[in-house]
Amino acid sequence: MQYRIWGAIAVAVAVIGAALVLGSAWTGSHPRTEKIIVTGLSQQDFVSDLIVWRATYVRASMTVAVAYGQIRADADRVKQYLISKGIPSSAIIISAVAINPMYRSVRNGDSYDQVFDGYSLSQNVQVESKDVDKVEMLSREISELIDAGVVLNSQPPEYYYTKLAELKLDLLAKASKDGTERAEKIAENASGRLGKLLRADMGIFQITAQNSNEEYSWGGAFNTTSKRKTASINVKMEFDL
Repeated sequence: MQYRIWGAIAVAVAVIGAALVLGSAWTGSHPRTEKIIVTGLSQQDFVSDLIVWRATYVRASMTVAVAYGQIRADADRVKQYLISKGIPSSAIIISAVAINPMYRSVRNGDSYDQVFDGYSLSQNVQVESKDVDKVEMLSREISELIDAGVVLNSQPPEYYYTKLAELKLDLLAKASKDGTERAEKIAENASGRLGKLLRADMGIFQITAQNSNEEYSWGGAFNTTSKRKTASINVKMEFDL
């Protein structure tokens, strides 16, 4: 009888020991799964400090020589006008002249013939400046050149920011801080303690117009039509708990 008791005790001890060993092995091979996953957000409004304005003027004639003489005169007129408005010549870029033959359709019985109708010459002018307000106003007053006889097609200005790299780093730091604070609050509410950062993935950098319903894009929105913009970024963070 005594031997049976001691045998039962030995078996029980062996079972407990095996359970402890297996439990330790499981813990070692299967780390804790308690994690906190949060998304940190950051955004900032800013005003563009660089403007690019473009326009195209066109001349047409039956001969290249005549049209070229007219467009050369237009180029001088446009440049002098911009300089008179306070734009330095170094900020003015005038492209090469593009020459395109024109044709018109003339009915010939049951068909149409393509008849040569002269040449169309065009040239682009571009102004790039940090004097955003001046160039912006200039782009609205360009009708003065049209009144002077220049066949001008003005495009809307494009707005850029030269300190975008610094802004992006600042927003990334703020988004990381926001994510960490969110994770700490979750851990606190769960009566736990926030552990080490396991992973962090930066989201897409987005630039949209201020106070607009402009949508974000998967590749990152990059607004160039508004002078006042909003930059935003998010960071997905994973912490141990």
